[in-house]
Amino acid sequence: MITAATFIVFPLCLAFAAFTDLFTMTIPNRVSAILLAAFVVIAPFSGLGWNEIGMSLLGGVAVFVACFALFALNVMGGGDAKLLTAASVWFGFGMPLVGFLAYVAYVGGFLTLLIVLLRVKSSSVLAMGLPIPDSLLMAKKVPYGIAIAIGGFMAFPEAPIVAQHLARAF
Repeated sequence: MITAATFIVFPLCLAFAAFTDLFTMTIPNRVSAILLAAFVVIAPFSGLGWNEIGMSLLGGVAVFVACFALFALNVMGGGDAKLLTAASVWFGFGMPLVGFLAYVAYVGGFLTLLIVLLRVKSSSVLAMGLPIPDSLLMAKKVPYGIAIAIGGFMAFPEAPIVAQHLARAF
């Protein structure tokens, strides 16, 4: 049951956040709350020690501080900051977190370039009849929840909580 929750909650929440961000340019607060609460509930039963759980929460706090600063500077949206913080808790405070953040940064840069190109060439894209959400063409911001989700999927096997379950399976 714990293994199933580990492998379902994180990807499902990230996928839901990506789709809502794509179509509405918002990420519901409940997604971040579920991600954080699920980690707090699952971690003690998954084989992580209290030290590892504490380091995971510390990693989340560190990401929150950085995201809060970016939000205060109007560089990052509040939903993105909360989602990135909640997802970061799953990666601990070490190299898996660095890898996750690097994936998010790379995918986010590519996504931003793609959306800027799409907005510049929007008349050509619309003329081809491709179904593009209006939010991508009209909004002044980038749905970064998509990059957070893809980065999370890419780094998910490296997360300590996932590695515990994978080690037991093989």
